[in-house]
Amino acid sequence: MLPVESLNGLVTFVTTARASTFTEAAETLGLSRSAVGKAIARLEQRLGVRLFHRTTRRIALTADGQAYYASCAAALEEIASAEACLGSASHLPAGRLRIDMPSSFGRQVMLPVLLRICQQHPELQLTLTFTDHFVDPAEEGIDLLIRFGGLDQAQHLVARPLGRQRLITCAAPSYLQAHGTPATVEALKTHRSIVGFRHGQPVAWRIGPEAEHAPFIPSGTHQLSDGDAVIEAAIAGLGICQMPAFLVRRHLASGALRVVLPQCVPQFVEIHALWPQTRHLRPKVRHVVDELTRLAEAGAFD
Repeated sequence: MLPVESLNGLVTFVTTARASTFTEAAETLGLSRSAVGKAIARLEQRLGVRLFHRTTRRIALTADGQAYYASCAAALEEIASAEACLGSASHLPAGRLRIDMPSSFGRQVMLPVLLRICQQHPELQLTLTFTDHFVDPAEEGIDLLIRFGGLDQAQHLVARPLGRQRLITCAAPSYLQAHGTPATVEALKTHRSIVGFRHGQPVAWRIGPEAEHAPFIPSGTHQLSDGDAVIEAAIAGLGICQMPAFLVRRHLASGALRVVLPQCVPQFVEIHALWPQTRHLRPKVRHVVDELTRLAEAGAFD
């Protein structure tokens, strides 16, 4: 068990890491600048690593400091959460909630929902990031992930299904006029495609009767890491893309995009809320997950 001095040192370290100077951290903690500096120096000596880069004006975390901060901040929040669960207001979401979401779906679908939740609960503070690749919440200090697709990379996380989206394969009329409309899945192999990519590889499509067992690997003519960019490139006539229905619905209605191979068996992608396993699910996470689940049951994400 860590001594009280060590725990105090962790609080000082986390507060300092969130500040830009020792002076700012000292004001927050109600200590002198010298006391903060000495506490950090003792912590660095105990750990045997340098936690901060120091200049005459600012401080910044080293690589070791960033890794240590992620663990310490999560631990202190876990303690605060456990204490909050004992309080009379434990059912109310409050504090900072860090959520990572797919870029297009996050901005268009999840963001309005989260903003409404914040309007209802002014004590809740959001930190939102939008990435289309899987991130480890423990390493990145994320409380909640929203993700499409399977759970192969998330077996160590708790998962709550939020519905599913039909996948739409589509292209701009200008592309189809210039290159022809594929009549079969096999014919797709000769067409230009716009795909997302993960770890340097194009993301497979689900199309055709064997989609669940043998995903279609498109040519990956253009590989873009952002969903909105994929759609814009398709509208510009650069190739065929496959995206969740919600993200292309208005473009299909306007005629900017047309469905390709509509006769194929519909394929879907699952949506999940994911969070690290913990003995005390924080009220802020529990409330948001419950609200997302309620909306999912009403079909908000289908």
